[in-house]
Amino acid sequence: MWSLPFFALGYAGLSQAWLPASGKIRGVSLGSQFVIEPWMANDEWNKMGCGGTESEFDCVSKLGQAQANQAFATHWSTWTTKDDIAKMQSYGINTIRIPVGYWMREDLVFSDSEHFPQGGLKDLEKICGWASDAGFYIIIDLHGAPGAQLAGNADTGQKAPSPGFYVDWQYERAYKFLEWMTSIVQNKANTAYRNVGMLEIVNEPLQSSNSQTNSMRKDYYPTAWKRIRAAEDAIGVSQTDRLHIQMMNTKWGSGDPHQYLPDDRFAAYDDHRYLKWSNDNGINNAGTGKTPAAYLKQSCIDDRGGNWPTIVGEFSLSVANDLENTDPAFAPPGDHVDWYRKWFAAQIQAYEKQSGWIFWSWKANFIGGRNDWRWSYKGNENPKEYIACC
Repeated sequence: MWSLPFFALGYAGLSQAWLPASGKIRGVSLGSQFVIEPWMANDEWNKMGCGGTESEFDCVSKLGQAQANQAFATHWSTWTTKDDIAKMQSYGINTIRIPVGYWMREDLVFSDSEHFPQGGLKDLEKICGWASDAGFYIIIDLHGAPGAQLAGNADTGQKAPSPGFYVDWQYERAYKFLEWMTSIVQNKANTAYRNVGMLEIVNEPLQSSNSQTNSMRKDYYPTAWKRIRAAEDAIGVSQTDRLHIQMMNTKWGSGDPHQYLPDDRFAAYDDHRYLKWSNDNGINNAGTGKTPAAYLKQSCIDDRGGNWPTIVGEFSLSVANDLENTDPAFAPPGDHVDWYRKWFAAQIQAYEKQSGWIFWSWKANFIGGRNDWRWSYKGNENPKEYIACC
């Protein structure tokens, strides 16, 4: 097996009140740990008895609550282990981002109409404890919002027919989740969460300028900010130990998240950069792109600046769907290891012009056990040296 060109970082003991001056974020997301996306965990999904369903909501509906709880408990305890944390540390990782759904706070779930697994909080605490012991910085990301922030997308926990999040009563459920999570991670008596320094208040909302995204920026973002700060005030959190509050940045396409914030102390921003779905400078156009040179050039000149501080919170080594498994310039990937290493290096050079990067994902488990390292940091062994490439 080959490796991505990781740095040996040794960033132990990052403080909870992280600021960009303390160093670059170099991390991985724990994709499909608490919000399973069947496309990247197909073998696991089938093993759980969820085959034939498209989301956690659907699987729980199929299995029934008791059987689903048992299946998900097994998944939560095995998908990310203490050995995984140790391997991340050996690779030089200093940060993990943990996607969660609002249903982790179980009293927010409408039991007569919503169906989600129960009991995940204890596993979140366990993983945060291991990561804190390893000196990692930890970001908890509200990946699945009440009502679903996107339609038909399993990464919200449900394949909703329309995005139902952008109304006051769903916002209220999200505020309650964020208050609850704040009170948990800021409780100094529970040291497992001591390195949680950031809450992302909604992952990947709608990409448009309309009444829904306007409402999110004008109402949800500032109110979520105030409710998190009030929760911290209620338990005596000092001004210097506040959580960072993270939103998708302007480049995401939902407008400027900073526009209506009451304050920007300890604000942070998230940028997701998947060149497989981009057409910047024609990189995926026949004639001007669809080549390794075009992808590498775009990463070498990429500018993800804008809102500050921005972390490129998701990226991968996957190229356009019509290229990644059939085009001989990119596939099979094992024949193009040197190029993928150079492209990884080009991407992280660009992203470290901002506040750092988080690879999607730590682990992937595909049909037939195909663990494609273009989506899986863990799918690489024996880390090699960084390659200068631009």
